[in-house]
Amino acid sequence: MKSWVKAPLLLTLCIVLALGACSSKDDKKNGKNLTTVTVMLDWYPNAVHTALYDAIEKGYFEKEGLDVEVKMPAETNDPIKLVAANKIDIAISYQTQVIVSRAQDIPVVSIGAVVRHPLDYLMVKSSSGIKRPKDLEGKVLGSSSAPVGEALIDTVIKHDGGDPTKVKKRDVGFNLIPSLATDRVDAIDGAYINHEKILLEKEGHKITAFNPAEYGVPDYYELVAIASEEGISKNKEMYKKFWRALSKGQENTKKNPDKTLQQLLQHEDKSFKLDADVEKKSLQVLLPLMDSGKKPFGYQEEASWRDVAHWMYKQGAAKRDIDVKKAFVNIMD
Repeated sequence: MKSWVKAPLLLTLCIVLALGACSSKDDKKNGKNLTTVTVMLDWYPNAVHTALYDAIEKGYFEKEGLDVEVKMPAETNDPIKLVAANKIDIAISYQTQVIVSRAQDIPVVSIGAVVRHPLDYLMVKSSSGIKRPKDLEGKVLGSSSAPVGEALIDTVIKHDGGDPTKVKKRDVGFNLIPSLATDRVDAIDGAYINHEKILLEKEGHKITAFNPAEYGVPDYYELVAIASEEGISKNKEMYKKFWRALSKGQENTKKNPDKTLQQLLQHEDKSFKLDADVEKKSLQVLLPLMDSGKKPFGYQEEASWRDVAHWMYKQGAAKRDIDVKKAFVNIMD
């Protein structure tokens, strides 16, 4: 499900900057003066976005004086590059992408953790005989060959006592599900427990999934909401309003998951039809991983950013060890 950074972000960002910037604007809707806020998703609408659509439908954003416009990315790097260029106010992205971007001096900042734990697991068929990550020695692993993904799988196998150089890695692009289902590969990484695992099991394949956080990878935030440094500097109150409304949507989703999910399904993209049963199971997986306990929804720990950034630098997935204090802000504070 996830698409790691592949294209050079600095090049694409320069192109976007040359086209000019845009920002939130004041507009009238139903006779009310509302500030338009553009939000770009990480992918097509799916269960992880349920709270966003609930907050729109319930009028939580409007009560904060905001008119939220949801947009879908055309390319993998769109959320990062368009936010950095101030053409989009907020985007759903990845903690790892923020770190890669800031290591390239791209001024994006995480304003809240949406999913607090990894979704990207190493997966094998339970019938494969692979009982643990080091059993992949001599086996074929299907992946996208992206730097962060390679760092993740190498760490997992090493931590389990295996030698990652003995794993045969094959770039399968986005064909993770058919590659594993038809036994073209023995395992896949880059697959999500709330999507690919559910779909594979629906097809009748029992799946064993290994959590990278149990095998030496820092327990990173899978999804975060991002903004630009300039946007936060100029309009911090707008971002605070956005998060207050989103938090209400999240709380309502926790209390009424089936009802709020039905709202999401009404917003499915025509080019990516949603399976109601799959999305229901997906939301069941997601909600515990989005729970911030006694902290406000989205609260971020500096230790998480420090550990993940240092791990990525050591693994060669980030060009430098970034100043993590500049990489995030708890907008709900």
